[in-house]
Amino acid sequence: MSTTSELLMQLQGLDYQLGELERSKEYLPDMIENLEGEIKAAKNVLDETQDQLEATRLEHKRLELRVKDKTSELERLKSQMMQVKTNKEYDAISREIDHARNEINSAEEEILQAMETIDTLTNEVETKKKELDEITQTNTDQLNTIENEMNSVGDKIKIKQGERENVLVRLDKPLVSVYERVRRGKGAGAVVAVKNRACSGCFKNLPPQLVQEIRRGERVITCDSCGRILIWDSDNSDE
Repeated sequence: MSTTSELLMQLQGLDYQLGELERSKEYLPDMIENLEGEIKAAKNVLDETQDQLEATRLEHKRLELRVKDKTSELERLKSQMMQVKTNKEYDAISREIDHARNEINSAEEEILQAMETIDTLTNEVETKKKELDEITQTNTDQLNTIENEMNSVGDKIKIKQGERENVLVRLDKPLVSVYERVRRGKGAGAVVAVKNRACSGCFKNLPPQLVQEIRRGERVITCDSCGRILIWDSDNSDE
């Protein structure tokens, strides 16, 4: 590979690296937002589970108080039953006793369900706490790495720009103009090697005479199909 070709490849490589650094200014903040969002989402899940647990515990206490109140009411009705004098009063109190017993039975069933729910939610809270701790630890480490990378992007860009200037001054200005024009149209693939006697950018076959001229590297040649700058790769198997 000629010196000019090597410089063109260096220039293209530096432009690609600069492009990646510029793009990192956009995707790194998105990565930070996603990582912070994962931590927040895990915390919200834990908070919701803890809220459900607290609500169930309060409901459990309310049901226990209801059973206590209805049990007292039942005892009062039983005492009152001993003092009735008519069948009508007896029937009325009997209905109240049955109603109180039904409410006690219903509340006791709900208490059992609440206790099961409390056990389940207690286990879930512990699981969610561990998940939050793991996500927080993992994501915090990644956040620190990304933030350090973001802080160094500006310095890296300056270094690469300096390296690019060092390459540019060693190339002829007309060649640089051609490179810049092609790069604007083709992006990262402005300079491509000849592979199997064809342009590796658009894969159009090249005349043998042109291939030999590219191999000699005496002048800059562009593909008449796609416009990319063609160079000879020393590892090329073409003869």
